[in-house]
Amino acid sequence: MNTARGYHTASILTNGSVLVAGGYSGSTYLNSAEIYNPSTGLWTLTSSMSAAREYHTQVTLANGNILVAGGYNSGSGTLVSAEIYNPSTGLWTTTGNLNTARRYHTVSILTNGNVLVAGGDNGGSTLSSAEVYNLSTGSWTYTGSMSTAREYYIQITLANGNVLIEGGYKTGSGYLSSAEVCNSSTVLWTTTGSMNFVRNHHSASLLINGTVLVAGGYDGIDYLTSAEVYDPSTGLWTTTGDFNIARAYHTASTLTTGQVLLVGGQNDDSVLSSAELYG
Repeated sequence: MNTARGYHTASILTNGSVLVAGGYSGSTYLNSAEIYNPSTGLWTLTSSMSAAREYHTQVTLANGNILVAGGYNSGSGTLVSAEIYNPSTGLWTTTGNLNTARRYHTVSILTNGNVLVAGGDNGGSTLSSAEVYNLSTGSWTYTGSMSTAREYYIQITLANGNVLIEGGYKTGSGYLSSAEVCNSSTVLWTTTGSMNFVRNHHSASLLINGTVLVAGGYDGIDYLTSAEVYDPSTGLWTTTGDFNIARAYHTASTLTTGQVLLVGGQNDDSVLSSAELYG
């Protein structure tokens, strides 16, 4: 990249390129953005966001534009601002503000194309609130709140379009095993079965049979090797084989073979270069 950055976000554009935005350089909060061209292997700077931000969310909309929301910088604190990147023009424009400033939150696209943002932290407390961005009006509206406030959790879209969230952390309560499902049509939450282990900074992967594999993470004492599978038809979790190296902050990708590739992360010993296959 042209700029060293961490705590940034990335999205695949409709032409197959990748947009990376924001983050922290180690000394500066960043508003810059750049595009990776997989055909040439080169990075090119594009226009900058109006606000520097880290710990924000970024998602590709149905129209191909990119929505960035919330986050944090030292000058403004936790952010309510949101902006949209148009890949055709290479320009950012501000859009409606979130109703609640938030960082460490999550984002999903609903079946109607609108955007669900939930949870996170407002700079002082963990949030249970959720809001929906209307693609037509460019405004945010509160929707049903989660039953448990949480941050550092994972949000994943199920095969039926509903959204599963699990684990995380709540200020005052500690690390969580609870899970909830948001109905993509009503945008209301219902509790579902709890995981067998508390965890945050784990991974969640949709398997080809529609179940969800959750792996690793941190429980407040140890980095985890445990993994478990959620069955949306029963709402229950079943433990599966542990992986070989405890890890959190890793990535997980479902391959065309149906296997899941776990890469990197960290544990008590080091930052990891190792990778493992599940399935």
